Amino acid sequence: MTDAPQPDRRVNLPEVVAEITDIFERYEAALATKDVDVLDNTFWNSPHTIRYAMHENGYGFDEIHAHRVRRPAGINIKQERLKLVITTIGTDFATTNLEFRMPNGRTGRQSQTFVKFPDVGWKVVAAHVSTQEDKSLW
Repeated sequence: MTDAPQPDRRVNLPEVVAEITDIFERYEAALATKDVDVLDNTFWNSPHTIRYAMHENGYGFDEIHAHRVRRPAGINIKQERLKLVITTIGTDFATTNLEFRMPNGRTGRQSQTFVKFPDVGWKVVAAHVSTQEDKSLW
């Protein structure tokens, strides 16, 4: 039996949270200005990357990129941030979860899963954006 090194599972190391916060804020600014280079650079360039958005499902980096190019500039569905939760585990894994108010009064939700790759740094490997249904329906 060998003593294999244990993975680092420390939660929310301040320097890692700061890195993810910076990437998240740059991504949010790029969404507002349609800076496709920043948007693309935030995501893992892989056929395994997934982004479920409001009006399409992007399976693979190429589909995600194609949507970004087609999307008109100046669309901002986030009128007000309600809650942002960033969770990091160790130095190579993180999630961001944002709840926001839309101009139509509905609540939106956004999540991103980040992995830090040795050769390209932090990249989103999975993302999701949706609206919350009217609670009175349940």
